[in-house]
Amino acid sequence: MNSTRNSPLFSSPARRNLRGGYTLIEIMLVLAIISVLLGAGIYYLIGNLDIAKERRVQADIATITTQLKTYEMQNLYMPSTEQGLQALVQEPSTDPKPRRWRQLMEKLPEDPWGMPYNYRNPGLKNTHGFDLYSFGPDRKENDNELGNWNVNK
Repeated sequence: MNSTRNSPLFSSPARRNLRGGYTLIEIMLVLAIISVLLGAGIYYLIGNLDIAKERRVQADIATITTQLKTYEMQNLYMPSTEQGLQALVQEPSTDPKPRRWRQLMEKLPEDPWGMPYNYRNPGLKNTHGFDLYSFGPDRKENDNELGNWNVNK
């Protein structure tokens, strides 16, 4: 037993080298690799957020359109531009007043950029019906709108 304690393998400097642990350089190297991987992942996912917002607009427009068609089936006409989408939430007090009004939505959704959806009847861009649209990320009325005339393209 005595001979193993005095061997050079178990002397105090050698004992320090046998202990487990990482050096500061190794830890910094691992953190650098993780940072590069996270940065690359974020870079490739940035475009997906815009696509997800456009898909949400498509889904919202489809949902609101379904409720507008239900309103039309019940009352034989769509809400006017003045009544707007609010006619799906509360009974309109202006003409044309619906004969058999029912609340079709609890509340109106906002687009992904925090703005209300816009409704126009008769439509200017959707000449066969009504315009239902979001101003889009710039929140301004221009040619970049996402509406029921271009949302499925």
